[in-house]
Amino acid sequence: MPGTDGVLFDYGRTLVTFAYPTEELLRVINGFRPRIQAALGVPAPEAETILRDVLLPLEEYVESMSEDEVEYVNVYREKWQRAGMRLPDDLLHEVLDAEQRCWDRAVEVDPDAVRVLSWLGEQGVRRGICSNAPFPPAMMRRQLRSNGVDQLVDAVVFSSEIGRRKPAPEVYQAAVNAIGTVPARTMFVGDRAREDYEGPRALGMRAVIVTKHAKDAPPDGVPTIESLAELPSLL
Repeated sequence: MPGTDGVLFDYGRTLVTFAYPTEELLRVINGFRPRIQAALGVPAPEAETILRDVLLPLEEYVESMSEDEVEYVNVYREKWQRAGMRLPDDLLHEVLDAEQRCWDRAVEVDPDAVRVLSWLGEQGVRRGICSNAPFPPAMMRRQLRSNGVDQLVDAVVFSSEIGRRKPAPEVYQAAVNAIGTVPARTMFVGDRAREDYEGPRALGMRAVIVTKHAKDAPPDGVPTIESLAELPSLL
């Protein structure tokens, strides 16, 4: 395809959407409460309290504006400790893994994403994911396997693997390298102006914002498409 050897996509609110799985998370926490209580030696807080004091505050790291990524296991442990629960690392890992599986089941892949990613592959265009995600990479890659997106892309780069977050240039460069292209012949597609337009443009990529699932409208002058279905017309 003339001028475009590869397309990089953001993940959340671009290729997939999530609904916060409150009820399922509460069920998971309730299932662990006997073990939490045994580890603490005192009655465990109610599941609703753990959700409020531990899990919900962790959302700040998902939307962080910092260009430095956190070590999620460390901040996860810290949130539990701040809520008064010092748990052994093996139990914390089990809880985190079970919690992330709730999110795996909560993912909905945009129908246009499947069609467009498949079409790009048929055209010989390299496809990659470049996403801010602080969670353990193995768990994120499991999520991609569970929803089938891993079969529709050639490479995946998460910020947790690089230690930096978009719009840090290292993240984009790692993704460009992973799909085997160069910035000048790569397009970036996402939902946020700072991370998915300004950052890629600074590295020399073309970029466009998809507004269908975007949380905020992009500033005037930023190229947009309403849905991924319009992407082929730009290539």
